[in-house]
Amino acid sequence: MGKKRITIEHPLLSKSESIIWNVISTPEGLAKWLADEVDQEGNTLIFTWGHTYSHHEIKRADITNCVRMKYIRMKWQNDDDPEAYLEMRIHRSDLTGTFILEITDFAAEDDVDSLHDLWDDNLKRLHHSTGL
Repeated sequence: MGKKRITIEHPLLSKSESIIWNVISTPEGLAKWLADEVDQEGNTLIFTWGHTYSHHEIKRADITNCVRMKYIRMKWQNDDDPEAYLEMRIHRSDLTGTFILEITDFAAEDDVDSLHDLWDDNLKRLHHSTGL
């Protein structure tokens, strides 16, 4: 059975589109809030949680689509759902003029609440490490 798509919208405290773009699309930016370490080999991002000399987890994601200053979409390697992906998109609110980070992710039905909690934690880390 396929995974359930979830979408999270989060307002950002920055007027600089380029700062936001760097935080969601570069290994240096992603390492500030999404993983302990992020490296890039070609179109593959390598995420490491924990320290490589002790207990750690490594996941690889292939960048499948990217439009500069708009969105980045990636697919986790070894994901058994061919429809699942992770996308981070930035857009400006017509109402407030502030930037919004829109995250699209997928989870098994039993894991949807856990995935929401994980993204809540990630977004708190984003705010604490970058002020966004």
